Amino acid sequence: MSSNLSPFHLAIPVHNLEESRIFYRDILNCEEGRSSDHWVDFNFFGHQLVIHYKPKSEEALHTNAVDGKAVPVPHFGVVLPWETFHPFAENLKSKGVKFIIEPYTRFQGQVGEQATMFFYDPAGNALEFKSFKDMSQIFAK
Repeated sequence: MSSNLSPFHLAIPVHNLEESRIFYRDILNCEEGRSSDHWVDFNFFGHQLVIHYKPKSEEALHTNAVDGKAVPVPHFGVVLPWETFHPFAENLKSKGVKFIIEPYTRFQGQVGEQATMFFYDPAGNALEFKSFKDMSQIFAK
């Protein structure tokens, strides 16, 4: 894995721009960038995340089973350093974030062992934050 990653750009729909702005800025501590009355840019752990207003969808949530858990699809997030993951999870808990999948270690003792957690933003977008004790395992088969 390269230590010089290029930032990705991701634009996601939100049905309440202000509620989502507060979540990404104040709960996830993402620095706010440019904005308009229909979108807001954020520095999402070094990547460019843009929340765009879109009317609320009634589309049903889809999940796939991973390690015995119902993982929401789609989802996005960041691979955090191991020493950052647990304090970050505790900070989210202290701010009242409700987890879809509570922080835990999956694939214990197997290739790709990782800490992971899932939660929704206010618009229902699923986020996963994960961490590997051994970062060389991120793409291991």
